[in-house]
Amino acid sequence: MVDHRTDLLKGTLDLLILKTLDLEPMHGWGISERIQLFSDAVLQVPTGSLYPALQRLQRQGLIAAEWRKTENNRRARYYKLTSHGRRRLRVERESWNRMSLAINRVLQVS
Repeated sequence: MVDHRTDLLKGTLDLLILKTLDLEPMHGWGISERIQLFSDAVLQVPTGSLYPALQRLQRQGLIAAEWRKTENNRRARYYKLTSHGRRRLRVERESWNRMSLAINRVLQVS
């Protein structure tokens, strides 16, 4: 059986987290599940990668965190995008679009 999951390119995890939090605040497990869902299970974010990325984004002021109750009445840390994070998301998204367009152009050369 072939494993079709793709390892995340360096730097893309931050972009995916920022985009996910642009939709709504959520806890870490929810972020991981949402990325997996939106990518049709191609992208899976292990907790060993997710939580250091969340801490890094928080230190950079791109996201903020607060403790809340989950839908299951459990205490969890919820993350939300800051205004600085929204600006960074816009810049990173434009950069990603330019880069992916360039890569696709190279791959289509025959």
